[in-house]
Amino acid sequence: MDLFQKCKDYTTANEARALGIYPYFHVLESKQDTEVCMEGGRKIMIGSNNYQGLTSDPRVIEAAVKATKEYGTGCSGSRFLNGTTDLHVLLEKEMAEFLGKEDCVTMSTGFQTNLGVISAIAGRKDYILCDKENHASIYDACKLSYATMLRFNHLDYDDLERKIQTVPEGAGILIVTDGIFSMSGELCDLPRLVEIKKKYGARLMVDDAHCIGVLGKTGAGTAEHFNLTDDVDLIVGTFSKSLATIGGYCACSSEVADFIRHNSRPFIFSASIAPATLAATREALRIIKSEPERVSNLKKVTDYMRSCLSERGIKYLDGQAPIIAIYTYEPEVTLSVCKRLFEEGVYANPVLPPATPVGQCLIRTAYTTTHTEAQLSEAADIIAKVFKEFGLLEK
Repeated sequence: MDLFQKCKDYTTANEARALGIYPYFHVLESKQDTEVCMEGGRKIMIGSNNYQGLTSDPRVIEAAVKATKEYGTGCSGSRFLNGTTDLHVLLEKEMAEFLGKEDCVTMSTGFQTNLGVISAIAGRKDYILCDKENHASIYDACKLSYATMLRFNHLDYDDLERKIQTVPEGAGILIVTDGIFSMSGELCDLPRLVEIKKKYGARLMVDDAHCIGVLGKTGAGTAEHFNLTDDVDLIVGTFSKSLATIGGYCACSSEVADFIRHNSRPFIFSASIAPATLAATREALRIIKSEPERVSNLKKVTDYMRSCLSERGIKYLDGQAPIIAIYTYEPEVTLSVCKRLFEEGVYANPVLPPATPVGQCLIRTAYTTTHTEAQLSEAADIIAKVFKEFGLLEK
């Protein structure tokens, strides 16, 4: 059979296009902000992960411009060889201090960070215990590691214990969880995970992609939120959300960081983060540390939106994150609702199976500390209007 036959047989996207409800690859024509210009029209943006609103902050932009003038546009090599600048070293030091760890390794994307860390740490004789709703990059990392992966039911720590009890004596064990789960906004039970980790002599990795700038007194994430920083062995995440750029990090002990730098193929064989990105990330981190009110205001923004949705009879999955998942149930309805929201001036994201169980499709909305109450009220009114059209209001 022709290798490309599967490409010819794939019709799902074209079917959605034919129905006029294809929801992906909308073109952004402005800075990422609380309001954007997208395909010629104003949209209230509640579909990005720009939690701290720093992608358009003049200070972050200026830091990127200044670094480009001083260092050029790229490093032309991997960190392992010619691609380490003083900006890499400074950012890693600052991230380690912020997250309460001895050291930090940075990589070019958040996806690559999970690949690079897990595949370096876990090997053929090791076991990885993975929440079923962990990010796709964690699943791919488990495959790359050649370790045995055991999935436990989402947020079901009794199931985790049952699975971990099947691990052969003497095997290395890594428990991996998202801090905040990206689609639902649910928060892991870190105290319970730490309890299980200690009971079975495992190591614990938390993917804090959606937690930096969101949880904790200073915005340092899940471990700070629960006051369990010393009990989390690997804190990984991305710069592409609250830190307004692109790239990833793993904060850990110095010996683990040194091992990753010398054994992680995704790290060794990838070009390093560009100077503009490093400088912008450092400035975003500086702003979060110096303006802690941004973190507390983000919760106020999200709580206000929850109240707006509740008042309008819109059912959503409750949580603590700046992610509010709104039920739309069926795929075609979900895509149609997203199309109508876009036409009415609101951008949000459809979430379909396999990212959700069958019959539990969602519209994923996410919020920024710089959203105004006027923007949120307008967005909620539009959502209510569209949901009424589709018979999705609860009252």
